[in-house]
Amino acid sequence: MGVGLPSINLINIMRWSKYFIPTLREVPSEAEAVSHRLMIRSGLIRKLASGAYTYLPLGLRVLQKVQNIIREEMNKQDAIELFMPSMQPVELWHESGRFKDFGEDLITYKDRHNRVIVFGPTHEEVITDLVRNHINSYKQMPVTFYQIQTKFRDEVRPRFGVIRSREFIMKDAYSFDEDWEGLDKSYQKMYEAYENIFKRCGLKAIAVEADSGVMGGDVSHEFMVVSDSGEDLLAHCQSCGYAASLAIAECIDKEPETRAQKPEKELPLKEVDTPGVTTIEKVGHLLKVKPENMVKTLIYAADEGPVAVLIRGDHDANEAKIKKFLKCQKLEMANEDVIKKITGGPMGFSGPSGLKDVKVIADSSIKGMSNFVTGANKKDAHFINTNLDRDFKVSEWADLRVITDKDQCPKCNKNIKIEHAIEMGHVFKLGLKYSKAMKAEFVDESGKLKPIVMGCYGIGVNRIMATAIEIHNDNKGIIWPLAIAPFQVLIIPINYKEESVRKATDAIYEELNKAGIETLLDDRDESAGIKFNDAELIGMPFSIVIGDRGLKKGKLEIKIRATGEILETKKEEIKDKILALLVA
Repeated sequence: MGVGLPSINLINIMRWSKYFIPTLREVPSEAEAVSHRLMIRSGLIRKLASGAYTYLPLGLRVLQKVQNIIREEMNKQDAIELFMPSMQPVELWHESGRFKDFGEDLITYKDRHNRVIVFGPTHEEVITDLVRNHINSYKQMPVTFYQIQTKFRDEVRPRFGVIRSREFIMKDAYSFDEDWEGLDKSYQKMYEAYENIFKRCGLKAIAVEADSGVMGGDVSHEFMVVSDSGEDLLAHCQSCGYAASLAIAECIDKEPETRAQKPEKELPLKEVDTPGVTTIEKVGHLLKVKPENMVKTLIYAADEGPVAVLIRGDHDANEAKIKKFLKCQKLEMANEDVIKKITGGPMGFSGPSGLKDVKVIADSSIKGMSNFVTGANKKDAHFINTNLDRDFKVSEWADLRVITDKDQCPKCNKNIKIEHAIEMGHVFKLGLKYSKAMKAEFVDESGKLKPIVMGCYGIGVNRIMATAIEIHNDNKGIIWPLAIAPFQVLIIPINYKEESVRKATDAIYEELNKAGIETLLDDRDESAGIKFNDAELIGMPFSIVIGDRGLKKGKLEIKIRATGEILETKKEEIKDKILALLVA
């Protein structure tokens, strides 16, 4: 075992010449993210196909360490590990109602008996099926199960290496409680476990209020790490710490109140020609009007029919908020035929005036606006001087837009910052979504039959590996956090063929391994420059440089990768010095 660190069960005594570390000098052309480039160059992974990677020995050691940290923290919270099949009967997905929700991301195939099988992107259906057949009393709860397993999703555009891939490794956990109070406790335990996992892996994760999406439930949090390579965006307040995904970040609109206090004089509605001009930018340029003085009319198809959503021109519609407000399962942009039926005009020229048989909802930022530009529901035409109530009516008002960096924090009214981030994990209070649909029930203390209350909790195992590299690197290579480094120490002998150097190197190598220190020996017949460059690239926390000149003085050099600091130490004190550095 490594000193004070999670480690793989057996220490492999490794020599570079006998190991497999295919480092590259050139930057791979297909690699966009820093982590992707460095994982390929340092010999951690190799691409097999789009979104599918082989983990080479160094990469596998990192994965194993991350998995051990996850297991330790999950076990501390009394979660029980199991392992479920990747191949899932499609009937379970129809039973839960999620088959259509997942859409084309779901990978399926037909077996020789013509049965449809799902390659599991997640395991809510499978675990619910297991539990409904074996847990039927309140006395058997609470219980939380977890697994670490490969998942499959047919991503439209796999990118950033293992950060967004079609085949990925995930830790997924599922809690089962008899009531909502129990779920709150289970959720908090997993929340705390996640904080500990990311901290131990050297990551500063922010817990962000999030949208539950196709997983279901009313409450969820994403654990995000701020990174320029992140595809997700979060709204983050540096003053009070508020953080939320853009899907649910609340917008507090004070501007409408100001406008209402100082209303402009209403001008006559006027139709103007806008031939072939449909976008906010182009219409604004043609009419010399700023986007904040324009209103977009978006026609959506929802569960109960079409709905018109009004959004200020400089804002974006937030479909997660709209869906939640309408309490609908389906929400998508209406097709051209529906738009023409409702508005009387073609796509791109929709406006709120004269709409037929459609509910009109508007974002709160439109309140107090006057004399603004809208579509005229007629080809090549827009209205100027449109006004609320006079020219159209709004059925309901709500927060329906995406927050921007011009908004204020909904908690403390200070400035908000929009940051790119990588999602590391997601926890959900599922509630009764699956237990009701799949009849996972239990008998409570009074003898009544009730649905089990569920939670689910996911972590991207390989994302931890990639994100650690995104955060911990320099222009020379990776700087591994100690807890998940493939090896703790790299020994670099200068001129290993020389007898005095070889004998000293082998003795120190053996001593460190016997002390439980995970050590890699670079015994290759390569120049010092190549060895030093590879050492910086693969990023082991500590390197020991052994050369004839230092040996004659009885001293060795220890280089700390994270700081570049070089420590001189006596040869006979090397083990104790390394042990002290590991503990520190």
